[in-house]
Order: sequence, then structure tokens, then C-alpha cells
Amino acid sequence: MGLEIENLKSIEIFGHEFWITETIVNTWFIMLFLIVVAIIARIKLRNFKEVPSGFQNAIEAVVEIFENFVKSTVGEKLSYIAPWFFMVFMFLLWSALLSIFGLRPPTADWATTFAIAFVSLVLMFYMGFKHRKGDYLKEFFEPHFVFFPMNLIGELAKPVSLSFRLFGNMLSGTIIITLYYALTPMLVQFGIPSLLHAFFDVIIGALQTYIFVILSLMYVKTAAD
Repeated sequence: MGLEIENLKSIEIFGHEFWITETIVNTWFIMLFLIVVAIIARIKLRNFKEVPSGFQNAIEAVVEIFENFVKSTVGEKLSYIAPWFFMVFMFLLWSALLSIFGLRPPTADWATTFAIAFVSLVLMFYMGFKHRKGDYLKEFFEPHFVFFPMNLIGELAKPVSLSFRLFGNMLSGTIIITLYYALTPMLVQFGIPSLLHAFFDVIIGALQTYIFVILSLMYVKTAAD
């Protein structure tokens, strides 16, 4: 794992060159892992039991905890967006945990964090128009129509700040861990790095995932209420 994003392969399609970067490949790894887990969960839950136990109990507990978290944040009316943000939460969390295995987390690439934040912006606009229609559009021209550019910039700045917050925290952890491996002798590269990974990848990664999701939920709630 290095400080620069490595270009693993270049392909040309209709005269345009496309790069298959380290970020893209690692994103595919996470997607494959989550898809496999989802398929296994679906197969395991075919024999649904009224009184859950074992694997079913664990899955139901995770889903219920997250649904309650979304409901407490955005309310019952908007709770149907929980599945999307559950996917976002799991992807961001496992992106952070990927560094434990010596792979660069996709969230240490601003292209990844901005793409997810941009989707949150689109969802915010959609929910605002869906639930408030003209009243939501009216907010962009308050308290006077001359404030429209400032209000619009304020809304567009939300995904940018979200993406940079997550990207900056994940990249800083990647830089510190990479520099430690590069500047220390082999004798001290056992034991201590596990503490660094536990702090930056597990604790900071989980915390930043939580912050990203709850801020996105609050933006959606503000637009829709």
C-alpha cells in the first residue's frame, strides 16, 4: 500500500483510454464480498423461523438496530430510505477495514467519497421535491430572490464537505501507516502497526462512517421536512 493511487491497467474503448486503478479494483473486492454475504444471508433465511436463533438472530439484530437508528434520525415518514444508507454504511465501513489486509481503502480516494456524497445530494434534492414540492424550491429564494446563488452554493457545498471530511480522515490514516512501514526497521514492524490499524482503520473508520451517514440523513431530513 503506497501513498499514490496505482494504475493497474489501461484499456482503450472507442479511442478513449480508461484506467483500472487500485481504487477501482479494491472497490470491486468490497462489492464482491458484500454481494456474497448478501447471497449467503438470503439462502440462510429461506427457512424463516418465528423465534429467531443463531445466524437469523444476528442478521435481524443488525437490520433492526440500523432501522431504529434511521427512524430516530429522520423519523418514521422517511424511514424507507434505510436500505440505501445501510448499503452506504456497510460499504464505507468495509472500505476502512480493507486497510487491515494491506490494501488501500477506496475511501482514501476523493473520487470515491465524492461519488457517494453526490448521490446523497441527489437523494436530498429528490426527497425535498417529493415531500415539499414548491415549498422546497421556494427556500432557495429566501429571504430574497437575490440570495438564490448563495443558497444554491450552500446546498452544493454539502456533498463537497462530506466527501472531503471522509477522504481527509481516511487518507491521513493511510499516510501515517505507510510512513511508519517505510521509515522504521523490520524489527518494530510487528505489534505496533496493529495498534495503528486498530485506531485508524477500525475506530476512526467506524467513526467517520457513522458521521458520513448521519450527516447525510440529516441533510435529507432537513430537505424533506
